[in-house]
Amino acid sequence: MTMASGLTILHSRASDQPQSIEISGKLISGVSPATTAASPRLLAMPAMVNAHDHARPLSPTSFGAAGKPLETWILRLAAIPSTDPYLIAAAALGRAAQSGCASIMAHVTRLYGPMPVTDEVGAYARAARDIGVRVTFALFMRDRNPLVYGDEQGVLANLPVEARNDIEAIFSSPMPSVREQIERVEALAAAHEGPLFNVQYGPSGVQWCSDAMLEAIAESSQRTGRRVHMHLLETPYQRAWADRAYPQGVVRHLRDVGLLSPRLALAHCVHARPDELDMIAESGAVIVTNPSSNLHLRSGVAPIAEAMRRGCRVAMGVDASAFDEDDDALREMRLGHFLHGGWGFDENISREDFLAAIVANGRFANGAPGSGALTAGEPADILMLDLDRLDRDAIMPVDPLDLLFARANQSHIARLVVSGRIVVEGGRLVGLDLDAIHSELRSRLRAGMPSRARFLSAWPHLEPAVAAFYRNGGGCC
Repeated sequence: MTMASGLTILHSRASDQPQSIEISGKLISGVSPATTAASPRLLAMPAMVNAHDHARPLSPTSFGAAGKPLETWILRLAAIPSTDPYLIAAAALGRAAQSGCASIMAHVTRLYGPMPVTDEVGAYARAARDIGVRVTFALFMRDRNPLVYGDEQGVLANLPVEARNDIEAIFSSPMPSVREQIERVEALAAAHEGPLFNVQYGPSGVQWCSDAMLEAIAESSQRTGRRVHMHLLETPYQRAWADRAYPQGVVRHLRDVGLLSPRLALAHCVHARPDELDMIAESGAVIVTNPSSNLHLRSGVAPIAEAMRRGCRVAMGVDASAFDEDDDALREMRLGHFLHGGWGFDENISREDFLAAIVANGRFANGAPGSGALTAGEPADILMLDLDRLDRDAIMPVDPLDLLFARANQSHIARLVVSGRIVVEGGRLVGLDLDAIHSELRSRLRAGMPSRARFLSAWPHLEPAVAAFYRNGGGCC
């Protein structure tokens, strides 16, 4: 079948000549000169990849989390009420698809529903099928430091008794054992994995996972080949904690326990040092950068140009915190290249190479097949933009790459094809009514806010106590 004819294809050596993309089943079977021109003109490019996200129901800003460093922002997420996990998954994955993403990492850091875990994860798998996107699912794994990086007793001691009791009830409930958490991942994979849904180990981060947990995950990953997705060195406070806990080096520690390998994806790495980047590059692990999230949460600007110069694989994630809180992967791509592409006449990485890298490395990190290139034999994961709308002024011929990196956003998306299936048409989901899902989700979350009253009452006491903990050196490991 001919998915579209008369396309302008990004990176095509015949990009000045309209092209047709032939699809056979789930694969691209050929690209050839078009016999007719498209109207409107369409720009075909590799479908975007969101290689780090948390599939949250709505922006945390709507729950009072704006303008906070991660260390208090992440605690504020407890203000979000529990609700139907299918609605959450459909909303989050639907927004990602409408922003042009064919492959999405959902590193879910909280369970929302009253049902068994396997049923809740099943809701994510069902939403992925209904939308038609590739989803990589990683459920949080952690067993230490639920409140702060270190001894939380000093923080709790500064809270009124009632607030302390409420905070302990929310954050200090016991987690399953390391073995139980690993077995849970395998059970979820056995129940739900399929052609478009795969499961990875999801350790939350070194500061939240004991050495025993990291070692056990490394062993299980080596034995099964299952990939691992985790946070690393996102904030200056995590850097300070890691330097105290692992004076030999936290990345060296990951290497020593067997976790640092091509099966590992590391989100953020904002405060990684040159020697650590060298170890990551040597291992073949993927760094997933999240430019907007790093700015929103006041974490810093990651050394991505240096990481690439040292040979690191780099992918990109929206992290549920895009610049305008709209999950727009195209805008995130532009911001990433603006920050890391180079200054003045010195170019660190070209726009073409940046796009190719974040797509190919993102697919690799997510366990999705292929590189994303629009060539025969590759999966038919194709993003098409309305080139007439993108070239809004139509003054003279302009390289579509210039238009893409200057102004493209999800409003320009005409069609998204994933595994040969049309997922987005005319900028809207084909399989689900995203507006109706958001309307129902907002209604349920508003109705659920009274359940968060005790947490919201404790928050004015908790936030300054946590801030004081980190301002005073972050405690002792």
